[in-house]
Amino acid sequence: MRTMSAAGAAVWLGTVVTILSRSHGDRNVYPSAGVLFVHVLEREYFKGEFPPYPKTGDASNDPITFNTNLMGYPDRPGWLRYIQRTPHSDGVLYGSPTAEHVGRPTVIEITAYNRRTFETARHNLIINIMATEEFPLPYQAEFYIKNMNVEEMLASEVLGDFLGAVKNVWQPERLNAINITSALDRGGRVPLPINNLKEGVYVMVGADVPFSSCLREVETPHNQLRCSQEMEPAISCDKKFRAQFHIDWCKISLVDINKVVPVYITRPDPGTGILPEFGEYNPPSEFLKSRDYFFDFLVTLAVPSAVALVLFFILGYTMCCRREGVEKRNMQTPDIQLVHHSSIQKSTKELRGMSKNREISWPLSTLPVFNPVSGEVVPPIHPDSYETTSMPLMQTQTNLQNQITIPQQRPSGENYVMSTFRRLEVNGIPEERKVAEALNL
Repeated sequence: MRTMSAAGAAVWLGTVVTILSRSHGDRNVYPSAGVLFVHVLEREYFKGEFPPYPKTGDASNDPITFNTNLMGYPDRPGWLRYIQRTPHSDGVLYGSPTAEHVGRPTVIEITAYNRRTFETARHNLIINIMATEEFPLPYQAEFYIKNMNVEEMLASEVLGDFLGAVKNVWQPERLNAINITSALDRGGRVPLPINNLKEGVYVMVGADVPFSSCLREVETPHNQLRCSQEMEPAISCDKKFRAQFHIDWCKISLVDINKVVPVYITRPDPGTGILPEFGEYNPPSEFLKSRDYFFDFLVTLAVPSAVALVLFFILGYTMCCRREGVEKRNMQTPDIQLVHHSSIQKSTKELRGMSKNREISWPLSTLPVFNPVSGEVVPPIHPDSYETTSMPLMQTQTNLQNQITIPQQRPSGENYVMSTFRRLEVNGIPEERKVAEALNL
């Protein structure tokens, strides 16, 4: 053990009944029911069971892990826990035995594994649980300490300091550490590895006098309201713990076992673990009656095929026999929409035909303002000062040869005016034919 302070040692030796022991081979320990039991598995002791490391000074770095179980079973008893953070730290067995284990020796097999040499060493720890009239103590308080891990709290000097602080607040004649539980075993979450966060630990202590007024301050309506709002309650004696222990006073539990109504649960007889006799096993006969699966095969294929055939006929009738047709569609379409659609189709057909044969004459909208045969530029019919922003693509020309007059309708739709275009030939084909086709539109 590490050295404790004088005050902590006095409190520990005078008031604490917690059993501490270290593993030194096969040995017997005698904890009391209802008292915290702590047993340290020292790596230094088990190193003597393994051959020394060839290099001097490196033997202390051998990683050693421990496996603990109840003899004849794969795990430990329900009241006994084990923790070892790393292969380079000591293991700790801890727990609080109950009265139902009194009088029965509990043999714990401890197996040490050297992770460097893969050798093992085994020792037995015999736990003889003793009954005592002083325990359990009638008044029990459970504290939640936020800034501690369970292995840190199991250290004798740390636990002694905590019990000393509780004794100063509670002022009992007898004080005992009953149990220590990690917050992870109560459904807590693993803290992030930042800011030196701890898992938290629950420590239950018992005393023989009623709770002090300081411990009952958490039950006041004001502090209960602050706890419901996730605020820290105002406890007058918190300063006696704050220097070393950060206690969450909203999670403190005060129990008077004299007022607790016992609940008796009748458990069934576990029995001997041997199944009852059912006689000899009779396997099925080797000569099984054959079965004809042809009918099942037909049903499996015929039913889906018939359903698929019916669906096929329904789909075919819907798609082929229920069509409205082009005539009915045209009858329901307005005439102006049909004419517009027909003109679009006719123009599209004409453009497709022109794209297939590049030798035909160009449309009127693409005629140049010069003679494509001689290359002569047609002079403009307007002076230089004439506004050309509204000039059409095809300029009208007068007093020129080969002119053709095309009637145009006025916007009113009643009278006609005459427009004159120059007669041109493209590849020897006169443009009158194109003009006539334009008029037929």
